[in-house]
Amino acid sequence: MDYQSFFRNQLAELKQEGNYRVFIDLQRKRGNFPAAVRTHKKGQDDVTIWCSNDYLGMGQNPDVVAAMHAAVDRCGAGAGGTRNISGTTHDHVLLEEELADLHDKEAALVFTSGYVSNWAALGTLASKIPGCIVFSDSLNHASMIEGIRHSRADKVIWKHNDLEDLEHKLASADPARPKLIAFESVYSMDGDIAPIAEICDLADKYGAMTYLDEVHAVGLYGPRGGGIAEREGLMDRLTVIEGTLGKAFGVVGGYIAASTELCDFVRSFASGFIFTTALPPAIAAAATASIRHLKRSNTEREAHQAIVAKVRKRLDTLGIPHVPNPSHIIPVIVGNPAKCKFLSDTLLDDFGIYIQPINYPTVPKGTERLRITPSPVHTSGDVDRLIVALHSLWNQCQLARQPMAAE
Repeated sequence: MDYQSFFRNQLAELKQEGNYRVFIDLQRKRGNFPAAVRTHKKGQDDVTIWCSNDYLGMGQNPDVVAAMHAAVDRCGAGAGGTRNISGTTHDHVLLEEELADLHDKEAALVFTSGYVSNWAALGTLASKIPGCIVFSDSLNHASMIEGIRHSRADKVIWKHNDLEDLEHKLASADPARPKLIAFESVYSMDGDIAPIAEICDLADKYGAMTYLDEVHAVGLYGPRGGGIAEREGLMDRLTVIEGTLGKAFGVVGGYIAASTELCDFVRSFASGFIFTTALPPAIAAAATASIRHLKRSNTEREAHQAIVAKVRKRLDTLGIPHVPNPSHIIPVIVGNPAKCKFLSDTLLDDFGIYIQPINYPTVPKGTERLRITPSPVHTSGDVDRLIVALHSLWNQCQLARQPMAAE
């Protein structure tokens, strides 16, 4: 087999479909997010980032940066190994205590990423609990799907956020078998929110555990940033809350929060935890500082909600179609992969605005989109430039508009 030709042909097919992903070489400006410098073949340009998952700009927060510097000065760069072999530092211990407190759980366990935490925790629980059936929302993240698949447990996929379908499938299962319902709070592509209380009701009725992915909600919702479950007073009803340190908390890493026994069980059996080098202590210290800050400060959350509402309203006045949802994610629907890629490239090259195109397989064909994530550090001028650029390109691409709302 000509391996290189196979690789080239597969990549060419992706490019022809408009689904080939291109890395944009960016350097964020310390203390000046969302401004960044883009490096390309012709030189460098200033750009404004509109698609970051650093939703609150906490990666630039002075307390977070100072905590990271202090930990490097105190401990050096790396953790030194896996958590079992010299890699558990005092900063990891403090971080897990902070996370357990955030979610009002007995314990927490930190992983190297949100992807790994889902893959390792779901894979371990579903594989080690004898006879476990996993009931997985149809729009769950790839990391959850991979963890469930890796477990080789029986799985039942239920229609997205469809309580009737979930109950039908729970009722059809053997009442004696252990069950685990896996779902998200905020779904990252459409920005819709799960009916957590009702899912917990069904879990109680059918004797199931609940596993809630809050990665797009922690830091952003609830009086202390504990997520949608905290906002709705439901944290005590969830068996496992999974989250990330790499989005609203502005650093990197993932975690689960649950009972002492469950966290210890995953710690003891999850290969994705046991055999992975620990996060550097500086990362753990920065994440702890970010969590502590957002526990006591609502300023960022309030400003964030205000600018999201402002961008939505400006889009509505121009009839630019976006998915209505109750979250902070604004999916602007293009519906064509080539035009979506063209819009993204032109926004970057001609307007200095960076929004990554979201095409198949991340979203279904025909729903290609620009996923906009306003942050509290975007200015009114940033918003004006974004709206003017989208208005101009919508005309240029002859894209459909919705009825325009009044100012």
